[in-house]
Amino acid sequence: MSEQSFLAEQFETQRGRLRSVAYRMLGSTAEADDAVQETWIRLSRTDAGGVGNLSGWLTTVVARVCLDILRARKTRREDAMDEGVAQIAANDTDAEQDRALADNIGMAMLVVLETLTPAERVAFVLHDMFDLPFDDIAPIVGRTSEATRQLASRARRRVQGGSPVNEADRARKQEVVNAFLTASRTGDLSGLLAVLDPNVVLNADATTVTLSANAGGAFPISPEIRGQAAVASTFNGRAAAARMAIVDDDIAAIYAPGGKPTVVFKFTLQAGRISVIDVIAEPERLSAMEIGPLG
Repeated sequence: MSEQSFLAEQFETQRGRLRSVAYRMLGSTAEADDAVQETWIRLSRTDAGGVGNLSGWLTTVVARVCLDILRARKTRREDAMDEGVAQIAANDTDAEQDRALADNIGMAMLVVLETLTPAERVAFVLHDMFDLPFDDIAPIVGRTSEATRQLASRARRRVQGGSPVNEADRARKQEVVNAFLTASRTGDLSGLLAVLDPNVVLNADATTVTLSANAGGAFPISPEIRGQAAVASTFNGRAAAARMAIVDDDIAAIYAPGGKPTVVFKFTLQAGRISVIDVIAEPERLSAMEIGPLG
């Protein structure tokens, strides 16, 4: 038997599992099949003698292919979930297999998985559904093992109790955060007070506090600041370089000198006003975040 024939035979024993992995990540049978086929192409072009653990190698490759697809999908803002559901309902030769995949996972689960960022989805699926250790997943998503653990943990919380973000709520949050940043930059104290809850709390991590201290008083901040007046005073006339962004699929703000995010501002709204501001600068926490431009 030739080496290529042997590889093909070994690959076929893994095809069903790889398709299952890809489908859970992508929610689309067509894309899952494409990902599996791309995995075979990469295997056929690889020196199999250098592959010690074929099953692990194939899982890593199909996961990376799926991650690329998810990121491209997010960029295009396509809703591939509709395609996946349509294919499951279609009356083609693979319909029964597709229905079995969907029934096994649960359509509700697939819908919630669609709300995760690409890196969250890959980390969650590989760890929680296929028991891969975080040390093996980390190189796939390009994070440290601890950051990958945080990705999966955040995804798990959303899967257990999450639902897709309401677009009206997102639009309102964008409006409020934009008003907050504008008032901060222009020194509009009344504008800041208008968007802050009377009992607003600012939480800053240790790295943020250190950066603030090293800035020579340009942006004084302590680990916790409570109250509308105190938080407004902290930001009044500041945050000139902060800009809105999407962080973990939510409206936030970032400070990114040279294009590299070094501080993230996360906002929690209550009754249409900002009730919590989390200021995060710890590299480990930043590396676990999915940060992208707004719009």
